Amino acid sequence: MSKESCSEEKGLNLLHQLEDMLENDPLIDELGYIHPSQFSLLNDELGICCDSSEEVLHPSTKRTAGSVESLVDTSNRENLYFWNRDHKLGISTQILLQLYGSAKHAFMSAFKQYKASSNQSDKVGTSSHVLLSCDHLESILMRHSRSLLLLSCDFITAWNCRKHVLSKKNQFSMFMDELHLSALVLSYAPKSEQAWSHRRWVIKSISANCSNFNEILEKESELVEKIAERSKMNYRAWNHRCWLVSHMKMEQALHELERTRNWAALHVADNCCFHYRRRLLVKILEDSSCMRGVSSGHKSDIDQLWKDEIDWNRTLIKRYVGREALWLHRRFLSLCWINHFLADSSDISNPSKETASRYHEFGKFLENELCLFKSCSTIVDNDFEDLQSQVKHSACYILWLKMQVPKPLENELLEKLIEVDLMNLLNKSCPERSSLFNYIMR
Repeated sequence: MSKESCSEEKGLNLLHQLEDMLENDPLIDELGYIHPSQFSLLNDELGICCDSSEEVLHPSTKRTAGSVESLVDTSNRENLYFWNRDHKLGISTQILLQLYGSAKHAFMSAFKQYKASSNQSDKVGTSSHVLLSCDHLESILMRHSRSLLLLSCDFITAWNCRKHVLSKKNQFSMFMDELHLSALVLSYAPKSEQAWSHRRWVIKSISANCSNFNEILEKESELVEKIAERSKMNYRAWNHRCWLVSHMKMEQALHELERTRNWAALHVADNCCFHYRRRLLVKILEDSSCMRGVSSGHKSDIDQLWKDEIDWNRTLIKRYVGREALWLHRRFLSLCWINHFLADSSDISNPSKETASRYHEFGKFLENELCLFKSCSTIVDNDFEDLQSQVKHSACYILWLKMQVPKPLENELLEKLIEVDLMNLLNKSCPERSSLFNYIMR
């Protein structure tokens, strides 16, 4: 037998081993690539002794999920190629290239056969023999495409092939298995755009006929949070979480807003997290606009929700000095307060008691913002960069706010800003932006 044939046979055996492991342990939830030198350390932790008589892990080795037999063939090995325990799967980096080549060849071969079989069924009709052939090929395609995607997460043809088969079968259990597969891919490639996109396609496909859809959305949100904990500033993960909001009901959005508060307070530099909260708040605001005629007390509840978010944001700004994400979040909260809450009253030609009350309340809000600005505008130590950033962000925020306030309150705010000597403050903290002062104050 030629050397090339031996290599192909070995690659095929490795592929069968991988696919058997995935079949025998469907609860595998984490995948990683391990250097060959690390296998002995993993086995030492488990108290497993390895003989060095053979190099290849035989494909005939019987594996039971969670058992020691699934980890080793104690009779022969020099190097392990796979490590599987407690639903965690490790693949040796030594065989990745060979394994990928075999998986790609097996998938493409099955894909060509499936397309040929589908074309034949279109011509001769749907006989039982042709249907059985298509079903068998679909099963092989799903098996090989799963292995291929675990080795190359952005292989678009494999993802599209799975979409085609899933759409044809339209079985809820298969859709749920697909969520599990994409989560496994994300365990080693948390920024895979194709994996996130595939999850959105699956969720969209089951949204119309799923009795526990809210529960699925909640688990999706938890998955993003878990991945975001390991993969910082993961835009694709947070973008997926923001997309989930469009499928949430108002009660679930409120629950998410409350549930994610502690996480956000521990990750104040992650603007993606606060962008997610803004998306939730917009969703709540949009839904509340449709419900105002139903519940008389609903508007005041939303007002209180905004006040709580503003107060919480103020606490974080004072606690974590110089974090730009917190100031950006405050701009959003202030702008919504002006556009959605105050604007409803300012449109009335004859001011009512409610309008006067809202203007009075907004005046108090401006006073609080000026107090926050003054407390953040004192530089105690010129060498402390965070304090300098705090002064810069607070000064830019108050100038921005001046541009947003309605005319009746603009002069009042302008007078207070002149008293603060904002121009001198801007020259010290951010001279590159001091020219904005003359433009905005005129």
